[in-house]
Amino acid sequence: MLVLSRKPSETILIGDDIRVTIVGIGTNNVRIGVEAPREKVILREEVPRKQETTTCVGCGTCSSVSCAR
Repeated sequence: MLVLSRKPSETILIGDDIRVTIVGIGTNNVRIGVEAPREKVILREEVPRKQETTTCVGCGTCSSVSCAR
C-alpha cells in the first residue's frame, strides 16, 4: 500500500484518467473527490458489491451498481 500525505485541495493522479482530490479534513474524517471516466465503477469498500446485471437506475443504460450519471 502506498501512503501519501496531502493537504486540502491537493490532488493525487492515478494513471492518465483518475484524479483524487482532498476536499476537506475534519476531526474524524477526510472528504475526497474522485474524477474518473464514467465507465469506471467507484465504490466504497464498506458497501457490499452486488453482482447485478440489471439495467442501472441512475442512467438506464449501464449495469453499474452505483452509476453517477
